[in-house]
Parts: sequence; structure tokens; C-alpha cells
Amino acid sequence: MTSRFRRAVDAKEFLITAEVAPPKGGNPARMLAMAQKLKGRIHGVNITDGSRAVVRMSSIAASAILLQHEIEPICQIACRDRNCIGLEADLMGAHALGIRNILALTGDPVKVGDRPSAKSVFDLESVRLLKLIDKLNKGFDFNDKPLLDEPTDLFPGAAVDPQLKSWSGLQRRFEKKIEAGAQFFQSQLITDFDRLNKFMTQIASATDKPILAGIFLLKSAKNAEFINRKVPGVTIPEEIIDRLAKATEPLQEGMKIAAEQVQLAKQLCQGVHMMAVKREDLIPQILDMAGISPIDATLSPVVTL
Repeated sequence: MTSRFRRAVDAKEFLITAEVAPPKGGNPARMLAMAQKLKGRIHGVNITDGSRAVVRMSSIAASAILLQHEIEPICQIACRDRNCIGLEADLMGAHALGIRNILALTGDPVKVGDRPSAKSVFDLESVRLLKLIDKLNKGFDFNDKPLLDEPTDLFPGAAVDPQLKSWSGLQRRFEKKIEAGAQFFQSQLITDFDRLNKFMTQIASATDKPILAGIFLLKSAKNAEFINRKVPGVTIPEEIIDRLAKATEPLQEGMKIAAEQVQLAKQLCQGVHMMAVKREDLIPQILDMAGISPIDATLSPVVTL
């Protein structure tokens, strides 16, 4: 039985996903509480894998916990911390645990995180990781040797940044990920919707794979300025920062901005990927403000093993 998210992709539904960080420690209660609030509103919960090179619980373990509570995970797997042996082992283990949706990432450099002296691996990067997943799904390992205990059935996706400065680089990388087997794309934080429109019409139109625009909840002008300083490749426009600074209730204004962006994205692409760090509970309200109806919560994400 395929996952709810995969069925939604196949049915060409307007896709809604949201990002939730795994716990920093052994207690998943907060992660679960936030994910539970998203039930019936999204098709999948992205569980990050050492995002910004900050240590947290294993994305596979956290994804398995969500599945136990009938919440569909999209498990992020980054190449920074594992060689090809470790990546293969984790991917096979994810399949055995019932995890099907994988977002294949290269991973943020360790220098941006809280362990700058840690050693990076980068045995693979995202395109080669997608190729590895394709091999495992066809019943072969990294060295093209048969898997003796059945192939995997993973549904791989990839990241894309329509606001990348190099247009040719963006197109080349996107096409390589399509060729490597990516079945869906989640974008980085989008602030330039003219650029997204150009990407959708000039590059993404060549494929039927869904693109989900990254929508980020900005809580204040200070929050937006922090992102401009600390998050590589992201620029929050001054007009948005000014709008937040002038608001009597910045968080409500941030929600309004996010809802407006969801509405813009719905006109341009096949879904949205919601990011509301530490306030994931506000995502349903943002979707309501954007006029996005609840999804069919009666369809189970659980995979029959």
C-alpha cells in the first residue's frame, strides 16, 4: 500500500507539507504535540536531519515515532554525516520501519552549526543519493550487487532553490535531480514570486513532478533580520521587514504575510511547504487565512509491512 503523500502526488492534489524539527534530547513529546496539530491539514510532516548542522534526534527515529501515531513523515536524509555504507543502511532501515517518503539532501556545512570542528563526510551529494535510492528500489546496492532480502520501495524527493543567482546552474541541477529519480521537489524559502513564476514556466514546465513552494512564518522584523544574517542564500526583502516592524502585532502580521504567499504559490505551483519554527501550531490558522481547505484525514498514512 502506498503512502498518503504518494497517493496525493499521483492524484495531482494541491500538496501541503510542513517542517517539524526532531527533539534535541530523548523526549519526542513536543515534536509529537506539534505534529498532531497538523493532522487533517497537511499531507506529510518533514522531519529534518541535522538542519543547519545542529545536532538533534535521528530523523529516521523521529519519523518512525510519527508513524506510530499515524502521522505521515517525509524523512530528510543528508549526506554530510554518513558515507555510502551508512546511507544505504539507513535507507534500508527506514523502509523496514515503514518510512516511505525521503527528501534527499546534500546537507548544510558543519561550519554554520554548533559543531564547527566536526568532520564532514559528503561521500555522496543529493544527486548521487537520489541515484542510490533508485538502485535500492530496483534491488541493487551501491556496488550494483543484488539485495538478497528484497528491494526497497522509497519515494524520493529533492530540494530546489528557484531564487538561485545562477539560472543555468539552477536548471542544470534541477534536470540532474529529475534524471536521478526525484519524484517531488520542496523549495527553499520563497520571497520572490516573480522568480518562482519564471522558474515554473521556463524550467519546471518540462516535467510533471510537483513543486512545493517554501513558505516561512516570520514572527517579527528581528526574526527576518536574523534569517538574512544567518541563513545562506535567503534574503527577506526590506518591504517585508518594514511591514513587520510597523505592525502592532508582528506575529499576526507574519501570519498574514505567510497566508498571502500561500495564495500566490497556489496560482503558480502544485503545493506549499510550510515552515514555522517553534510555532508549527499556527500553520492550520495560516492555511485557513489562505482559504486552504482541510485534506481528507480519514486516509491513513500507515504502510502495510
